[in-house]
Amino acid sequence: MKKIFTLSILLVGAVAFSQASKEVVPKPVTVVEQFASTITTEDLKEDLTILASDALEGRETGKRGQKMAAAYLMAHYQELGLTPPVTVGGTKSYYQNVKLKTSKPGNIYLIVNDTKLKNLEDEIMYYGAEKNTNEISTEVVFAGSGSEKDFENLDVKGKSVLIINSERDGRVAANKFAKKKGADFMFIVRTNSDEEFSEFNKKYAHYFSNEKMSLDEGAPKSDETLGLIYVSPTLAGTMMNQSFSKLTKSIDNFNGGKTKAYKKIKPGKVSYKLDYEVNHIISENVLGYLEGTDLKDELLIITSHYDHIGIQDGKIHNGADDDGSGTVAVMDIAEAFAEAKAGGNGPRRSILFMNVTAEEKGLLGSRYYTNHPVFPLENTVVNLNIDMIGRTGDREIETTDYVYLIGADRLSTELHNISEEMNKTYTNMYLDYTFNDEDHPERFYYRSDHWNFAKNGIPIIFYFNGVHADYHKHTDTVDKIEFDMLQKRAQLVFYTAWEIANRDDRLVVDKKPETK
Repeated sequence: MKKIFTLSILLVGAVAFSQASKEVVPKPVTVVEQFASTITTEDLKEDLTILASDALEGRETGKRGQKMAAAYLMAHYQELGLTPPVTVGGTKSYYQNVKLKTSKPGNIYLIVNDTKLKNLEDEIMYYGAEKNTNEISTEVVFAGSGSEKDFENLDVKGKSVLIINSERDGRVAANKFAKKKGADFMFIVRTNSDEEFSEFNKKYAHYFSNEKMSLDEGAPKSDETLGLIYVSPTLAGTMMNQSFSKLTKSIDNFNGGKTKAYKKIKPGKVSYKLDYEVNHIISENVLGYLEGTDLKDELLIITSHYDHIGIQDGKIHNGADDDGSGTVAVMDIAEAFAEAKAGGNGPRRSILFMNVTAEEKGLLGSRYYTNHPVFPLENTVVNLNIDMIGRTGDREIETTDYVYLIGADRLSTELHNISEEMNKTYTNMYLDYTFNDEDHPERFYYRSDHWNFAKNGIPIIFYFNGVHADYHKHTDTVDKIEFDMLQKRAQLVFYTAWEIANRDDRLVVDKKPETK
C-alpha cells in the first residue's frame, strides 16, 4: 500500500510540475508581436481626445480646426523621425497642398415667353458645372428621348436640345450624343407628371442648393458633359409651343417609323443665365515617409481621412469614430514601424503614412494624391485604408470582436489570403465580408479613400466597423469609442502591413480594376 501511495504522490507531482511548467514558460514573443504591442489603448485615447475635441471644431476641410489637426499630425510624424516627402519649392514638407474650390448656386434662371423661372423655386433645376454666364438666348430643338437615332437627322449645332427620358442611362447617353452633335446646352424632362417633378424638386433641392467642394483643376476639360436644366412636363410643352402630350406622341410616331416626326416640332426660343459664387481654398494631405531597405522603391500606403463635417446647426460634430479612430490608428501604426526601424527591424519596402483631407467632400484629398502622386503609382504595392474602427456598428451578428473588410479580394486574391492568415495567426477576430458583396446596396467599396487607389489598379483593404446611430451626428464623441477594439483592429492592420512590407515577392494583381 505504501509503495502505491508513494507512486501516486509522484505521479500527481509530475502532473503538477508539468502544468506549472506550461504556465511558467510563455509562448515566445515574435519581433512583429513586440512592435504590435506598442499600439496601446492609452496612446490611441490620448491622441483621439485631442483630435476629436471641441477645440478642433469638427475638422471641416479648409477651416481652422482642420488646419489644427494637420499641424498635430505633422508634429507627430516629425517627432517619430519620419521623412517629409513632399517637395515644395526648394524644401521638403509633410504637407501636400490640395487645391480645392467651393461653389454655391446664385441667381440661376430660365426665361420662357417673358416669364422668369427661378432655379429650385419654380419648375426648373440646374445640374452642371459651376459656371457664370451672361443671359444667353438659345434655340431649343426637340430630340425625342435622346437616342443616337433620334439625333441622326437633327441640326443642333450651337443650339440647345430638349429630351424626354425617365431612365438615367438614357439621359447620360443623350448628353453625350448632344455634345457630339455640337449642342451647347440641354433641357430634360425626367418625370411623367408635374406632380412627380414637384416631388423630385423637393427631394433634391437641398442637395443642389448646398455649397459644394471640388478639386480646383483649372478650366473644365473639353470632354465634360453639357450643363442641363431639368424642367417639368408642362414647362417643356410651353418651351416648344406644344402640349406635352403632343411631344410624347411624336416620340411614339418616330419609333413607329415616321422619321420626320421631330421636324414637325418647331424649335422654341428661351433664355437662361447661370450664376455661381466660387471660392478657392487650400487644404492639406499630411504625409510621413519611412524608407525601406532592399525593396525601398516599392511602397505601401496606409491611409485615413482626418477631416470631418465641422459645425452644423450650431453643434460641433467631433467625428471621434469618423474618422478620428482611423487617424489615430495610422499614427500609432507609424510609431510602431518607426520603433521597429530604430531597433534595426525596419521594413524592406517603404511605407507612406497619409492622412487625407476632404474625404467628406467627395474623396477629394485621396483623389488629389492619385492625380498628383508623390511616389509613382506603379510602385505602390497596396493601400490599407482605415475609416471608422472605434465602435460597434449596426449589425445582426452579436460578437463585437470583429471588423468589416472590404475590397481585399477585388484586385488581388493573394492580398485576401495574407489578410486572413495574419488575422488567424495574431488577432483572431471575426472578419466580416458583408459589405464586400459587389451587389450590396451600401456600395462602401466606392465610398472611402481606398477607391481612388483601387480604380488605379492598386490592391486595397478597407477596414470599417459599420455605421451606427451617431454616424455624422454631434454625438460621435470620444466617450463612446471602444478602445480595446480599436487597438486590436489597428494591430491587424499593422500585422498585415508588416507581412506585405517584408515578404520576398510583390503582391500579385490577378484581377482588373473597375474604373467607373
